[in-house]
Amino acid sequence: MKKLLIYSLAVILVFSFAVSCKKKPKEVPPPPPQAQEQPTVEKVEAPVVQEPQLTEEEVFLQKSLDQINREKPLGTIYFDYDRAVIRDDARATMDMNASWLKRFRTIKILVEGHCDERGTEEYNLALGEKRAKSAQDYLLSLGIGSDRIRIISYGKSQPIDPGHSEGSWQMNRRAQFMVIEK
Repeated sequence: MKKLLIYSLAVILVFSFAVSCKKKPKEVPPPPPQAQEQPTVEKVEAPVVQEPQLTEEEVFLQKSLDQINREKPLGTIYFDYDRAVIRDDARATMDMNASWLKRFRTIKILVEGHCDERGTEEYNLALGEKRAKSAQDYLLSLGIGSDRIRIISYGKSQPIDPGHSEGSWQMNRRAQFMVIEK
């Protein structure tokens, strides 16, 4: 019986050792809780709306007559004392004025003739008209239509330079161009 007891005890020990040495299955951690799927919002950039490119003429037509005349797109020409003939140095300005008028074919202008303070009012009004007419004729010779050009004489009533010297008088003997209609 003692033998039986020792065998039983040995079997129990071997059995318990075998059970305790058995590989335990690895415990797999539970998966993280599923986050509630939120709908993904794709970032869609708003399309860039480009302003339509305006042509030079469209930009020009959006301006007021005052804005146009403040920009002075047409150059002023100057005359010799007691003369209404276009000087050689004024021809380049007149050519540029004609080119600008050809580019903007709907424009109508007023050519203003001016004089210096010397001479009578009547004389200067007549001379201012001759100067404006001379500028008009030059533009007509370059192909600008007569229906687009009006003339007026201000004589000595609107001096640019109020001085009483030759330099001042030279600035006042002029033909100015004003846009009067687009």
